[in-house]
Amino acid sequence: MGGASPILFNAGLLAYVLGAAAALALVWRPDAARLASFSLALAGAALEMAASAAALAKAPPPAWNLPCGVALFSFGVRLDPLSAYFGLALAVLAASASIYSFGYLRRWPGGTGAGLLGFFYNALLLSLTLVFAASNAFFFLLAWEVMALAAYCLVSFEHEKQETRNAGTLFLIMSHGGTGMLLIAFLVLATASGSLEFADFHLRISALPPAVRTVVLLLFFLGFGVKAGIIPVHVWLPAAHPVAPSNVSALMSGIVIKAGIYGMARVFFDFLGEPPLWIGTLVLAVGVVSGLIGVLYALMEHDLKRLLAYHSIENIGIILTGFGAALLFRSLGHVNLAALALIAGLYHTLNHAIFKCLLFLGAGSVLHATHTRNMEEMGGLIRRLPATAFFFLTGAAAISGLPPLNGFVSEWLTYQALLAGFGTTQSLTRLMFPVAGALLALTAALAAACFVKAFGITFLALPRSGEAERAREAPTSMRLGMAVLAAACVVLGIGAVWFLPVFDPITAQAMGVGISSSLAAGGGLALSAGTPRGGTVSPAAIAGLLLLLSALPAVLWIRRGRRVTGPVWDCGLPGLTAANEYTATAFSKPLRMIFAALYRPRREIQAEFEVSPYYPTAIRFESEIEPSFEKRLYDPIKDRVLAAAGRMRVMQAGSIHAYLAYIFVALVLLLLFGARG
Repeated sequence: MGGASPILFNAGLLAYVLGAAAALALVWRPDAARLASFSLALAGAALEMAASAAALAKAPPPAWNLPCGVALFSFGVRLDPLSAYFGLALAVLAASASIYSFGYLRRWPGGTGAGLLGFFYNALLLSLTLVFAASNAFFFLLAWEVMALAAYCLVSFEHEKQETRNAGTLFLIMSHGGTGMLLIAFLVLATASGSLEFADFHLRISALPPAVRTVVLLLFFLGFGVKAGIIPVHVWLPAAHPVAPSNVSALMSGIVIKAGIYGMARVFFDFLGEPPLWIGTLVLAVGVVSGLIGVLYALMEHDLKRLLAYHSIENIGIILTGFGAALLFRSLGHVNLAALALIAGLYHTLNHAIFKCLLFLGAGSVLHATHTRNMEEMGGLIRRLPATAFFFLTGAAAISGLPPLNGFVSEWLTYQALLAGFGTTQSLTRLMFPVAGALLALTAALAAACFVKAFGITFLALPRSGEAERAREAPTSMRLGMAVLAAACVVLGIGAVWFLPVFDPITAQAMGVGISSSLAAGGGLALSAGTPRGGTVSPAAIAGLLLLLSALPAVLWIRRGRRVTGPVWDCGLPGLTAANEYTATAFSKPLRMIFAALYRPRREIQAEFEVSPYYPTAIRFESEIEPSFEKRLYDPIKDRVLAAAGRMRVMQAGSIHAYLAYIFVALVLLLLFGARG
């Protein structure tokens, strides 16, 4: 195996195991359990970060077996460039969330809560690490199921709430449905290759008969798509992410859903080989639709964490837009453009992991201070939580794709790939690229509008409730965890030119080319993909200009030598109160009207009178939108499943003779099937 990666990797796994064990051993001592479990989780994340970085710098990638004592199956680990890249993203997020958790759980209620949370938290990190590093289908599916169960326990942690129980159940059902599809697809591949090893799956899907290949690709896409949260199998995501503890929500949105993205990348760019044109078209279309619908539903949300959950669907759509373009380019023989689109998708995978984890941690600090997720009950928090407001604003600017932060760079590369596709492809296929680019631009614009709403309603103006008025800044460890991620947003944006070579081993593994040198010139990003002579845009130069412009007001303030203050006023009238402020509902009203066909909004106004209907004493306004996917797709399926289950209850007669008869009939049928085979 060689190198330092195996030693560091195994040490990181051991730290997670010890963290889980310490949490259980100290379960009745909450403070000790919190400190021990999250300290070991932080140590494990640091070791895994070093292991992944070492593996990315090493060729060939290290591979080894973990000791398991089972002769039939192999617990194989292989840190190839793709595995190491996702492992690096996981380690960065795990380290930040672990630091954040020290302060976040300090006020956690007594009893076994902190210890159990620490146990499942370490189990989740351990299983995720093995999902990204597993080198065979058996070990992958085993780690995948442990990840799903650990995530379920964390989502359902506050199980005394009905909303939490419902969300946990929905997550478990959807997750196991996706796992079932993956199991069938892996069994087909294992039968074709005669092995469970990923190395033997390499380029294997292309050799399958066309009908079988189509089924396998669809099973993989939907199975991994459930975990990623693509439309229309996304319904668990906006239900589960808001109800989990905020440090868990950050990991769920930041990296757990990226397990689905990792699976797609492994299948499409390792197992598949030469892709058929239809799979690239499907992935691109689903990506564009997921991005647009995700941000449209986010705009209607007033629950801060649920709003962020819908933005995860949006950004998964942006990632799949890059993947779909890469598959189309590869089908059409444009290998360099395929590598560019793949880099765009993978870069956005890391960027989204970082800024979405930052935003969820920021939302957790707001919830920690105000005890509510409803933005209509917040306001004015920038004065009471200045550090949290600054970090949340950094994440909001990054997710909106504003330069010079990291979200801008990956979206820029995605635009470059889509624009290049129009000029290099033929027939009707070329029209898909500008249409996808236009819808991506609309998605980005709507995302910026949504985060103007999220930040403005939450942090600006006057407090709308007593909790917001009494809010206090988060503890130091919570701010430090957010600061690490905010710094990463800046570094991955300004330093994008120096980070791009990390993708060369991945594109060399998938496409046989490395193109990072053609994406950068003169310290900036090429304005035209692969042609540096067309000019460059420099995130570092943009950052310098922004710093210069931001310094101007400070200079003017210093020269004036005094601070000018005055009363807040509204339309010339003094005495502005929270009741006069713009609300989240009012902010989103124009878009609710424009996209009424999607939202199907319903509103109700009720007035109370004492003497005359012209002088109401109180007016109550209610507005809601229709959950279209739940009502029109999943509710009918649920009703049919329950009806079928009701009809099958007659088989449960309570008679041992009937049950023995069922077993006998099943054995006869299996024997007949086996004899026929």
